Amino acid sequence: MDGRVGDAPAPHPRSRLVHRPARRARGDPRRHRGHESNHPEACSLDAIALSGVPAAKALRELQQGWAEILPRSPLKGHAENELEVRTLLRATHVRLNIYPDGGVARLRVWGEPRPDWARIGATGGRGPLDLVAVRHGGVPLAASDEFFSEPVNLIMPDRPADMGDGWETRRRRGPGHDWVVLRLGRRGVIERIEIDTTHFKGNYPESCSLEGCDAPGLPGATFPGDDARWRDLLPRTKLKGHTRHRFEVAGAARVPVTHVRLNIFPDGGVARLRLWGRVVEGM
Repeated sequence: MDGRVGDAPAPHPRSRLVHRPARRARGDPRRHRGHESNHPEACSLDAIALSGVPAAKALRELQQGWAEILPRSPLKGHAENELEVRTLLRATHVRLNIYPDGGVARLRVWGEPRPDWARIGATGGRGPLDLVAVRHGGVPLAASDEFFSEPVNLIMPDRPADMGDGWETRRRRGPGHDWVVLRLGRRGVIERIEIDTTHFKGNYPESCSLEGCDAPGLPGATFPGDDARWRDLLPRTKLKGHTRHRFEVAGAARVPVTHVRLNIFPDGGVARLRLWGRVVEGM
């Protein structure tokens, strides 16, 4: 994890300082807003990597194995406190400590997903995996436009709740088209593509295409350079509104890729992107 913590609460009982523990899985929303005189003076954050889904009672009783990733840091009231965290520790749970007590509105833990691929392979080995899913480490690197909503929504789990739960660009008044580049969670061969325009009935793209490139040596969030060789995985194809479109990737296009570029023509909204395929070594 190398990122920022937006606000923090909740300690573990160790001294007479009432310093109460709250344990949350990573990514659970909680940011600091609205507590002006009853906010904690300070906070710290611990992290741990656990297997499975421990019960709440087990988490409350767990004392060993936590690593401090944010030392005790002062907080301001009625504010969004952004605190820098620098660690290479892979974590599944965080423990937020507040000193001595008080109120916290939100916690955001920003970082890079590091899925447990041994577990994913064991549980999902029967069929293709969604290689771009955020839970598998997929991440958007850049987009031409995110005026209405962010492209990270494309790769979130579950069905889209509404138009705000997708990626939507503003109307274009000139030539060109919109696009988003995403890094797969693992290098893989894409076999099936799902483009979901659910909830977008009058503002969906007229058509789309998908390209891929293979750049296994690129670190982290590095964007593929001008010398990257992009190849068609899905040629420009008509879309319908409020529809889950499913496409098979042609045999000749089933090659290993690490990054994809979704092009939408000319603009509009897409709710979800699923890229089903199999992992290959090299990333």
